[in-house]
Amino acid sequence: MVTLQFIGSGDAFGSGGRFQTCILLRGAGSPVLIDCGASSLIAMKRLGVEPLDVSAIVLTHLHGDHYAGIPFLILDGQFRHRATPLTIAGPPGSRERINAAMEVMFPGASQVARRFAVDFVDLVEGEAVAAGPAKVTGFQVAHASGAPAFAVRLEYEGKIVAYSGDTQWTDALLQAANGADLFVAEAYFFDKPIKFHLDFRTLEFHRPQLGCRRLVLTHMSEEMLRRRADVPVPCADDGTIIPL
Repeated sequence: MVTLQFIGSGDAFGSGGRFQTCILLRGAGSPVLIDCGASSLIAMKRLGVEPLDVSAIVLTHLHGDHYAGIPFLILDGQFRHRATPLTIAGPPGSRERINAAMEVMFPGASQVARRFAVDFVDLVEGEAVAAGPAKVTGFQVAHASGAPAFAVRLEYEGKIVAYSGDTQWTDALLQAANGADLFVAEAYFFDKPIKFHLDFRTLEFHRPQLGCRRLVLTHMSEEMLRRRADVPVPCADDGTIIPL
């Protein structure tokens, strides 16, 4: 069985005491992470998820609450004698940004010889690339992060999962979500449209067009969490597991 687990369902600011964005796809083969925010290694270990098992990480964009857990995950693998390669598929510039983050936090860490390879793959608009056992297609969205931001669509063990990443509404989300078994969408506010982020009312308006079997909301602000009882759509919590 393929499952999706929210290792972290929070925003950049830990609203509601939640860990930052990190989503785990797991099946018969090796697990894949979608985003890996700064708090992700802590969250994985709290939930009993073994970081050494993760074969690939897919990044939607290069903000710290979505990628800054990777230096910690790489160092954890180094000190615990990881032997299997790790693939990171993300926006162009991911290698440079992650190496720079490692150098800021742990000088010299990006240059250390490791027992395992860290391979980088650039997401390309509308083209499928391999990330471990997953096939990933990126669709460029509207979110400023110093590099292109993507919604992603993953084909994994016969299932299709799409994730908006952070973005204001764009029709690229229709391409990402169409035919997906599950579409994970941020809903930062309930009904307040702001630049670069989605609100629930906008998603609700476009729901008939999305073409996905199921929808679940994540990356919610304190305001959205207070309005959760008014939302007739499942909302993720840290640890939530969804069978696909």
